[in-house]
Amino acid sequence: MAAKAVVFGYGDIGVRCLGVLLEAGLEVPLVVTHRDDPAEKRWYASVLDFSKSRSLQVLADPGAETLEKALGEIRPDLIFSFYYRSMLPMSVLKLARLGAWNMHGSLLPKFRGRAPLNWAILKGETETGVTLHEMVEKPDAGGIVDRQAVPIGPDETAVEVFRKMTSAAETVLRRSIRDLSSGKPELTPQNLSAGSYYGRRTPEDGRIDWSKSAAEIHNLVRAVAPPFPGAFSGKMKIYKTSKTGKTASTKPLGPFQENGEWFAACGDGKVLRLLEIEQA
Repeated sequence: MAAKAVVFGYGDIGVRCLGVLLEAGLEVPLVVTHRDDPAEKRWYASVLDFSKSRSLQVLADPGAETLEKALGEIRPDLIFSFYYRSMLPMSVLKLARLGAWNMHGSLLPKFRGRAPLNWAILKGETETGVTLHEMVEKPDAGGIVDRQAVPIGPDETAVEVFRKMTSAAETVLRRSIRDLSSGKPELTPQNLSAGSYYGRRTPEDGRIDWSKSAAEIHNLVRAVAPPFPGAFSGKMKIYKTSKTGKTASTKPLGPFQENGEWFAACGDGKVLRLLEIEQA
């Protein structure tokens, strides 16, 4: 008999990983997702639409009582969270006979918490990835089932890296389904003291501080480049930059024009070229 899995998911990784479970023959009696935020421009796939196209029962942002009642009736073997935006309480996680598992967007224990990909680029990391781990009371702290690394190129934006992470998430899940369904996964405990934890980011976090180094500003721009809210300075939005060999010891900090092109002087005396901008 196929294992029963209740899936909490959102976005591209939610759709792709749900697809992997269905392809593997797992029974998915319920999918839980979010309604789209009208203030947020959706650039990713819809778990709600995908679930309906597969005739799956789906709940969008159910209340705690509704959710616990539904899971109590289903009695799932497994619970999966694939980029679901809310933490699941232990009262829900304990309803899964063979455990509850989350696909996190970093190489845990590094970058636990919110917006791990954006933080990784912002901090100048050259590698990130995805980690499938057990869900416990503390966020992103459970034992690791499997993980897959992907490189971060020096000029890659968050969405470009995210596409690679989405494929990596499918790979990790395919490798792990058999062990999870049999109830015999080999877990590697996390050393949380060797990792890091970061909080939620807001559009205001894209404000550029020109006193910082050219490398730091370049990383910020690509970490929040569209479809994320973007970096900005005053009324100028800056979507793409490149490093140059120029120095700007006589220039004030911030954007300036030269021969019809935009540049910016940074706090370490180096200059960035502003390749894509939008002026209000």
